[in-house]
This record gives sequence, C-alpha cells and structure tokens, in this order.
Amino acid sequence: MWITDPSKTDHVKGSRMEKLKLWQKITVEIKHELDQANFKTWFGNCFLKEVVDDILVITAPSAFIKEQVTLRYLDLLTEAAEKILGKKVKIELVVESNNNHKTVPVEEIFEAPAPSQINILNPKYTLENFVVGMSNNVAFAAAQAVVQNPGISYNPLFIYGGTGVGKTHLMLGIGHAILKKNPALKVIYCSSEQFTNDFVSAIQNHRMGDLRAKYRLAQLLLIDDIQFFSGREGTQEEFFHTFNELQSKNSQMIITSDRSPHEIAKLEDRLRSRFAGGLMVDIQPPDFDTRVAILKAKANEWGTTLPEEALKLIAASSEVSIRELEGKLLQIIQVLKAQNLPTTTENITLFLNKTPKKLPALSHQQVLTIICHYFNLANKDLIGPKRQKELVLPRHLAMYILSEELGMTVERIGQILGGRDHTTVMHARDKIKNLITKDKEMQQIFIEIKQELSTN
Repeated sequence: MWITDPSKTDHVKGSRMEKLKLWQKITVEIKHELDQANFKTWFGNCFLKEVVDDILVITAPSAFIKEQVTLRYLDLLTEAAEKILGKKVKIELVVESNNNHKTVPVEEIFEAPAPSQINILNPKYTLENFVVGMSNNVAFAAAQAVVQNPGISYNPLFIYGGTGVGKTHLMLGIGHAILKKNPALKVIYCSSEQFTNDFVSAIQNHRMGDLRAKYRLAQLLLIDDIQFFSGREGTQEEFFHTFNELQSKNSQMIITSDRSPHEIAKLEDRLRSRFAGGLMVDIQPPDFDTRVAILKAKANEWGTTLPEEALKLIAASSEVSIRELEGKLLQIIQVLKAQNLPTTTENITLFLNKTPKKLPALSHQQVLTIICHYFNLANKDLIGPKRQKELVLPRHLAMYILSEELGMTVERIGQILGGRDHTTVMHARDKIKNLITKDKEMQQIFIEIKQELSTN
C-alpha cells in the first residue's frame, strides 16, 4: 500500500502535493464503482484537505454536495481510502470553497457498471428515532403491525397529515424495519412525481415493459405525496393496475398524502376506494411536549446540547410543522456557531425575535447565475430541455426563488426557464416550499443560496 505508517501520514498532512497524490489514488478507486456523470457531479470538486491520525478531512464545495456524498457514497469513499492507506480510517466531510485547491484530473473514459437496481432508503429515518406522542401514537402502532406482518396487516397503509408532521419518516422507518428482517426484499421508494416521470419517460421511449417490471415486481412499495397524482389521468391508470398487481401478490404498499383519499381532488373513484380499503391513519401536529422531545432528539443527533428552556422557546414558536421547528433549530445552531455565541436562552430568544432578512433587488438572470454557480451547472442546461435528475433540484429552486423572493408570475417564470408550462412552475414552487422545512439538508442548501443572493 502507498502509506502504511504514522510518519508518512504526517507527511501527507503537511504536503499539498502528497495530499493531491493520495486523493487522486482514492478517486481512481471510486471511479471503478461510478459512471462518469455521477463521479463528476459528486467528487469532481471535492478535495483532500488534511490527514490527522486516522481521520481524512474531505472538503465539499457546498452543503448539498456534502450531504449527498455522505448519504450515498461515504462507505465507498471509506473503503477506497482504506484500500490505499492499508488501515482503518474515518472520513469527515466539511463544507469549504475549493477555489484555491488544484482539482484532480478526471479521466474522460472508463468502464461504467450496470445501473443498480437497489433502492436505498434514507438511513436517518428509522422507527427507533421516531419520537412518539399523542399526535402520532396510532400511526406508530399501525407501523409496528405492518412490520410484523407485511402484506397482511393493513395493506395498503395510508398515512396522511399536514406538512412536516413525520409521515415520510414513519414510512421509511417501516421500510428499514422490514428490510432488517428480510434484507433480500425488493423495495421501491419514490415520490409520486418520480412515478409520474418514470411513466412519462416510459411512454416516450416505448419502454412500458421496463416500467412495469420495476414497479410490479416490488415486494414493498413506498409512495410519497400521492396527492400529486391529482388530475393526472394516465399516471392514475398505470398506478391502478400496479396497485392491483401488488395487492394480488400480498406485496405491502405504504402511501403518504397531505390529506385523506376522500379529500384529494381529481382522484379516480376506483383509486380512492382502494386507498381507503386498507388502513388510513392520520398524524396530527405534535403537542408541546412532543415538540420539545423532537427538538432534543434532533439537537443530540447534530451533536449539540441546548438548555431545556431554550428548547421550549423554539417549541413554542411553531405549533404545526416539525420541519419548520427543525429548520429553526438548524438555523439557530448555525448562526450562533458562525458568530461564536453560546447556545443560551437569551441568544436564542434574540434569534427568534429577529425579522427575516429580505433579499436585495435582483434580476432573474442574477438568480439563475448564482444557482448555476452553486450547483456547478451551465446556464443553458438549467433553462434547456434536458431532463437529467441532477437538473431537477436547481430548476425547482430557481422557480421557487423567482416566485417567492422576486414576486414573478408563474407564467413569466415558465418563459424564463425555457418556455415551461405554468403548472410545472406551480408544482415546483410548492414542492420546494415543503422541502425547505423538511430536513436540514434542504434548509442548508437554501440558506447558502440565499446568502449568496444577499451579497450580490
């Protein structure tokens, strides 16, 4: 192996050229496991900052890249580093601009493996870290019953409730628990938008057989935000037949929505009937004690301890959305850390009483330029017709900011973003509005982009 003893590790810590060589060796290993597009997207602008004992500190150019690499590729990165160094190591990712780093050349051609068929569930959401209270105890009990007898008890399980009350967390927690009992199970997790996009793509490319093989062979199907099927007749038709096929094989289905099936407009009666044919459970906004417990759990998860009174202040600031509470908690932690202030009740009170900073007057072109810079995209790709997955989030963020921060009409935004339909803009705007309060990754991305917009 290239480096095997502490003295050489210290040399890596002090020599920029040695760090560059080590990082290049690690990335060569990673490229054997990824296709070229994914490698460039997630590792093209990362850099080995330092090696301290058995810890490798890797810089990522944004919170978005950091969180995605941590979620998707941390094990792969660790294995590659251990193979090169010949010992156990720990990877730490930090957000840092890499403008002063020399980037590692990326080979233009290498063999790409066949696409993986494994659907990876977000490891953050488990039943073990789901905080149970009076508002969600019935839904939690139903989740436990499904884990014990998937496909038999409560199929489908339809979980509904307002934005940010923990529906997705509970659904993914069930998925993790079932997979723990049967790791070979074929699990499909997707949003209603992804199912719709897959359906449209299958029609356009004459690959309906592939679509049906993907979804109808699932043994556990998790569908998020089913309310967005509203008015999409073709999507509903395909999902109806998928539903029937899975139910006939006792494949477990779990569905989330922001409202009950009876309240979803433009939903076919036959789908509404099937959703209601299993068990429907609602999750109400958490009571005060549950909100405090959730905040305490999140603070511990993020490695921070806050005074009980401070947690109560934050809990009292929102009575509806857990996501909003988590977003406030994350902002408080980041702001106090950036200003080197202690997490006292007084400082948190000052934060909660502050009026949110408004963005300066910006043109739509400035917004698009900053978003392209943040995600390392070309402007022509952002506004162009390409439909790659890596373009979806930047486009949706652009639509949201142009609407919410600049006050532009959805029709005008559609024209700016390549002549897209106004309904597409509305859907993207509403989706980002939900995501911003959904978890800390999205909150961090929006904070960083807004900071860049504020300085222009």
